[in-house]
Amino acid sequence: MRNLLRLSACSLAIAFAAPLAAQDDEVVDDEFGAREIIVTGRGLDPALSTGIYATTTLDREVIIASPSGRIEDVLRGVAGFQQFRRSDSRSSNSSAQGVTLRALGGNATSRALVLLDGVPLADPFFGYIPLSAIAPETLGEIRVTRGGGSGPFGAGALAGTIELESAEPGATAGFLGSAAINDRAETELSSVLTQRLGRGFAVASGRWDRGQGFFTTPEDQRLPATARAAFDSWNAALRAVAPLTDDVEVQARVAAFRDARTLRFEGADSTSEGEEASIRFVGRGAWAFDALAYVQTRDFSNIVISSTRFTPALDQRRTPSTGIGGKFELRPPLLEGHDIRIGADYRRAEGELQEEAISAFTGLITERRRAGGATANLGLFVEDDWQIGPLLVNGGLRADRSSITGGFFDAVTAAGVPVSTLVAPDRSDWTLSWRAGASLNATRRLDLRAAAYTGLRLPTLNELYRPFVVFPVVTQANAALENERLEGFEIGFDWQPVNALVLSVTAFDNEVENAIANVTIAPNLRQRQNLPAITARGIEAKLAARFGAVSIHGSMAWTDAEVRGEGASLSLDGNRPAQTPQFATSLTLGWQPAPGWQLAGTLRHVSAQFEDDLQMDRLAPATTLDAFLSAPLIKKLSLVLRAENLTGAEIVTRNQGGSIDLGVPRTVWLGLRYGF
Repeated sequence: MRNLLRLSACSLAIAFAAPLAAQDDEVVDDEFGAREIIVTGRGLDPALSTGIYATTTLDREVIIASPSGRIEDVLRGVAGFQQFRRSDSRSSNSSAQGVTLRALGGNATSRALVLLDGVPLADPFFGYIPLSAIAPETLGEIRVTRGGGSGPFGAGALAGTIELESAEPGATAGFLGSAAINDRAETELSSVLTQRLGRGFAVASGRWDRGQGFFTTPEDQRLPATARAAFDSWNAALRAVAPLTDDVEVQARVAAFRDARTLRFEGADSTSEGEEASIRFVGRGAWAFDALAYVQTRDFSNIVISSTRFTPALDQRRTPSTGIGGKFELRPPLLEGHDIRIGADYRRAEGELQEEAISAFTGLITERRRAGGATANLGLFVEDDWQIGPLLVNGGLRADRSSITGGFFDAVTAAGVPVSTLVAPDRSDWTLSWRAGASLNATRRLDLRAAAYTGLRLPTLNELYRPFVVFPVVTQANAALENERLEGFEIGFDWQPVNALVLSVTAFDNEVENAIANVTIAPNLRQRQNLPAITARGIEAKLAARFGAVSIHGSMAWTDAEVRGEGASLSLDGNRPAQTPQFATSLTLGWQPAPGWQLAGTLRHVSAQFEDDLQMDRLAPATTLDAFLSAPLIKKLSLVLRAENLTGAEIVTRNQGGSIDLGVPRTVWLGLRYGF
């Protein structure tokens, strides 16, 4: 922590001390007619090839109008986006907050790469995304690209990439503040302060959410020990952007978060927390470049309560982990008509589980366990976009050297007598990944596109070395897990029949070889194993339209996903992956009758899915209706009314042998916003 704070202070000192830099090539003239380039704090412009692959872009208007006020709710409007469970970041275990795309789920670890201003957000030990640490009000744009990644940090983009970009200073100029309370007396507070510093700027932001939560347990299954899903989370960040030269700027960011939750039973408390710092240099000259370095420290704790005696059965007291990494990307002007990108990236994750098993009868420690290790990945990549009249062609290659080292698991009795010991052999390998595609501007209003790609994901330390129990099911770790590999292709079109309407449709066929899943090997016993493959074939569609004051945003994903099993997993052959719906759709109708007014309603449906790999426990389909209203009061002050699950639909998020968890019930929020 002390080293992190030192790095943070140095990063900010560099940013504040630097002179003017160019940013985004936005040129204006001052009162004397001098040339001035405005600093906006963004990275390099997206590659031309972004349009070749199935990509959805969400603007700030959509991001800050979420009925729940949470980033996962914003992303649920993207075709193919899926969390491991249907519950949001207030009522789920943090370590289960994996995100994926294209129904390539069945695992709590993220199969999609999530970046904030170019920095990977996945937890170094578990691979989950700290969703509660992402404040939507600080973001200006979200870009979601489905399909295997090839550029920076592409080794984590097995199912696709979700890029979160901080808002430009004009969007958060001065002070933004909001406060809200719901019908359960839960509260939200957030603020964003932006200060111009010469022609650079600094942004300080903070958010605090807390509440008693709702009962995730159905009324007919509640016991005296049943507890509400209470939550108490905060996050804070400071970001500074300043120039070094007319073509180079520096961006520095430090952030911290803490999230405490209670799930199911009194005393079943979990806490995730972390700090991070990053520094980034962006050059926009003829030889454009993007250089980034970051460090993350994370910790997770969790107390498991016995579901029969309702006393502590496990104290996962600490899981400290560290992630360090960086990238360098160069865009040399070598050939006319070509946009070439060359670079390298590196990420290392290390961590250690520290937990004690406790007798539910005596309350005494029966076993002490430690597990951990390190994973690392060095990637080299080159990519080119070639414009040939109406045809845009893209090709990219990545070479990744991945390594898994220092793996171990130790279990001893309370007296220190060894129970189980594992020392995993170190291993490393090189993997080649690629992607290629083309987009044809067939007419002024119709683009046709096709692409093929491969992808890679390393197993996490959690999957390799940490066993766990959700009574009565024991899930074993597996230190021999191999890397997941994706192969896929897609075809699609983007059609704009009139200026106010855009329709995009994509058909895809993706296959994850060596897919890591929790595989049932005996009654109440599972093990993390590499399945031969998970295949996913389907259709995604998105619709965006605006007719005067009325807007329509829709998305749909239909996916035929199944497990290919053989040998020990033969019984799973043909099954749908766990936690994977076949159909999901979202439709938002918005109305802005006057400046400052905003009214929107969102209808969502997700089809049935299975809790487990054997398809024994079914999660019923769910249809929800959400609403958002913002009405101006005076100057920059607005009244905000938000509603989640207006119809009070029952959302089953877990079904383990008839033991049920439910998602958010009908919830109404009333609040004030200033400056939005």
